[in-house]
Amino acid sequence: MMMTQDIKLQMSMTSEEKALYPSPATSSAYLPASSGVSIVLVEPQIPQNTGNIMRLAACTGSKLYLVGHLGFRLDDKGLRRSAMDYEDVVQPTHHYEFQAVLDEHPPETPLFYLSAKAEKSLWDVDFPPNALLVFGSETKGLPASFVKSQQAHAIRIPMVEGVRSHNLSNSVAIVLYEFLRQSQN
Repeated sequence: MMMTQDIKLQMSMTSEEKALYPSPATSSAYLPASSGVSIVLVEPQIPQNTGNIMRLAACTGSKLYLVGHLGFRLDDKGLRRSAMDYEDVVQPTHHYEFQAVLDEHPPETPLFYLSAKAEKSLWDVDFPPNALLVFGSETKGLPASFVKSQQAHAIRIPMVEGVRSHNLSNSVAIVLYEFLRQSQN
């Protein structure tokens, strides 16, 4: 019987494995190398969520920003495990202040604040190109007063009444793929 530590995993695909997938030149099942969207996580607390989002950013050609105090270290084992071998494809940029993220983008960059406290549905948004999608932490979300002050740009994922929220990495995936769906049409 082979012990687990004796098994070596190969993360890059062999030529035989690559042959199983459609060619990017002939399939609409591929995205452009850059999606033009940036994901911003404000004070994420759970390394596995951030690792999943890192992997999502790599798979969609999205930029990832982490803002403020993190609930983990960037060399956390859970973060690396969730990001798998994609940490060489996407490296999150960590800023202590949200303003630093804004300073990296033109002033006219569209901003969307995702919150269960928002009133506008994701289904009612027409995303322009090159947007910033801003998400709060798993434990607090974005501050209610901030969401209220930004109602024109605050959106929520539709949910049934009486539930609090989605998981952060699921929320990012839902919103990001709606953004990408709209940008492909």
